[in-house]
Amino acid sequence: MGLFAKLGRSSDLVQGMASRLGIDYGEMVSGDPEAQGRKYMRAVLRCSTCRNQDGCSDLQQEMSELAEAPSYCRNAQLLAQLRGS
Repeated sequence: MGLFAKLGRSSDLVQGMASRLGIDYGEMVSGDPEAQGRKYMRAVLRCSTCRNQDGCSDLQQEMSELAEAPSYCRNAQLLAQLRGS
């Protein structure tokens, strides 16, 4: 998989996980584009290094809502913080 395809898939997975946790990244980024945009890009880059993207994709296809990110998610801590704020 090429770099841009990998980053595109990772972006979709981050958005999907956030959405299932009730987090609206679009709203967050529009409120503070510079700071929140950097956080989002770091989340995408962390996701791109995950070895379980297929499992994450499968989980997101099966579940429309989640109580928390799965333990293998490299963004679980960030998502928990965002959900709490």
